[in-house]
Amino acid sequence: MANLAPLADRLRPKTLEEFLGQGHLVGPSGPLARLLAQDALPSLILWGPPGSGKTTLARIIAHQTKARFHPLSAVLSGIQDLREIVRAIEKQRGDLFEQRHILFIDEIHRWNKAQQDALLPYVEDGTITLIGATTENPSFEVIGPLLSRCKVYVLEPLSEADLKTIVSRGLKELNREIADEALAFVIQTADGDARRALNTIEIAASLTPNKIETKEAEAALQRKSLLYDKKGEEHYNVISAFIKSMRDSNADAAVYYLARMYEAGEDPRFIARRMVIFASEDVSNADPEALRVAVAAFQAYEIVGQAEGWIPLAQAATYLARAPKSNESYMAYQRAKEDVEEFGALPTPLNLRNAPTKLMKGLGYGKGYAYAHNRPKEAKAQQHLPDKLKDKKYF
Repeated sequence: MANLAPLADRLRPKTLEEFLGQGHLVGPSGPLARLLAQDALPSLILWGPPGSGKTTLARIIAHQTKARFHPLSAVLSGIQDLREIVRAIEKQRGDLFEQRHILFIDEIHRWNKAQQDALLPYVEDGTITLIGATTENPSFEVIGPLLSRCKVYVLEPLSEADLKTIVSRGLKELNREIADEALAFVIQTADGDARRALNTIEIAASLTPNKIETKEAEAALQRKSLLYDKKGEEHYNVISAFIKSMRDSNADAAVYYLARMYEAGEDPRFIARRMVIFASEDVSNADPEALRVAVAAFQAYEIVGQAEGWIPLAQAATYLARAPKSNESYMAYQRAKEDVEEFGALPTPLNLRNAPTKLMKGLGYGKGYAYAHNRPKEAKAQQHLPDKLKDKKYF
């Protein structure tokens, strides 16, 4: 009989050796690997994006520690389900070969305070070892008393290399080949999500008996492939057009190129970094608020994630495009840098030097310095640049 389970489920790794990604946690020196080796597993919260391996990792941990695995979905279960599991565990207590019991709660952030409170006594007395999985920041979504009893580990989106390996496993399972362009499209649109990549090729394979081409991948995902090579010429063309559109105060073009990049799978952090740089380089002191907007958009993306992260980025892009422009501070630095490179480390004027010792005072360090708060006119007029550059204007 054919296995009707989804491809992603059929390929779920069963050991740490098969598990891809999260080397910072499960690699040879990773904290989870060390805890498993010592058989000293605490309750855990696994925080990471969809398809990064939270459920799979929980199952592997249960298997490796020979624990009984009790999975719950926070969307479909509640306190009554928890109590039934605890009753079953308590019936087994006293058995000669008593097992550790791992309670895995997927999307634990969906349980309310009362439901999370109900976990506390069982985590506290060791009846269960809790592993909670969440895509949301546990600082905000998991109650403090429960959070204090758990180790929190952050999972990262899977790399392109890991996704390629996972897709290769899927293609082998399906006994199917894929065109290079279609593979690139699947990896690019997966956004680090292994489940999404496997679902895409599984559906695409059902649409053709032959090699999977881009048209099948697009149909499977219901999304068109965009001409955008993150490492090639088009990457530089589009980011250049984005920056120049903002510089020319064209908000329409700026938001168009932002959408081109975002929808094609460009790293949003790269886009956000470019806007932070732009805010200082091209807007600068003509509107000091621009830098705050750009930095806030970067931080907002980190908080809200991929699905809605385009919203603060679009706000920042349109703000920067419409802001007044000035590159004075950028050009001032470039001119100063030229003199630094040409003349080297010129002597600082004596009046500006620090004089912490008697010898330094005797040599004239700090002599004649006008303290700006007491003598503002003299302070403004005193020499600040080295003698060779004393009349130079950079800004």
